[in-house]
Amino acid sequence: MMMFSHAPAGYICPFCLLCAGIENEHVLSVQADVFYRDDDITAFIAATCYPNNKGHVLIIPNMHVENIYTLPDDLTAKIHAFSRRVALALKAVYGCDGVSTRQHNEPCGYQDVWHYHLHVFARYAGDQLYACKDELLPPAERAVYAGKLREYFARG
Repeated sequence: MMMFSHAPAGYICPFCLLCAGIENEHVLSVQADVFYRDDDITAFIAATCYPNNKGHVLIIPNMHVENIYTLPDDLTAKIHAFSRRVALALKAVYGCDGVSTRQHNEPCGYQDVWHYHLHVFARYAGDQLYACKDELLPPAERAVYAGKLREYFARG
């Protein structure tokens, strides 16, 4: 199988750091953003947000996999099964009107972190998600969203 790798030489993966519990200048996310972790995957509130869709979720494999082309089938299944659980959580906790998922691969596919990740967005009528520019959501605001989802998943 061909490798479709675009990570630059010496790349420091922010998502690998997050999975390892490391917070430093190479990662925007903090441990308080994480609301779910098991042996294979981690889910957390994204450090960036869109003005009308704050608190969107990223689901990542704990092992370093750059993109969908090399993501093992068992992790693909686990991530996408968990995205369904996240979608239900967003409906219950955020009271959203719908949910969107998206995933990017390679520079032309708009991938900008060289570690596979699936976005799960709460959607609202007229939210203009795809017409807005993302912005950094302060850690204290992310913690509120993560806390709500952590509580939801703690209930089972």
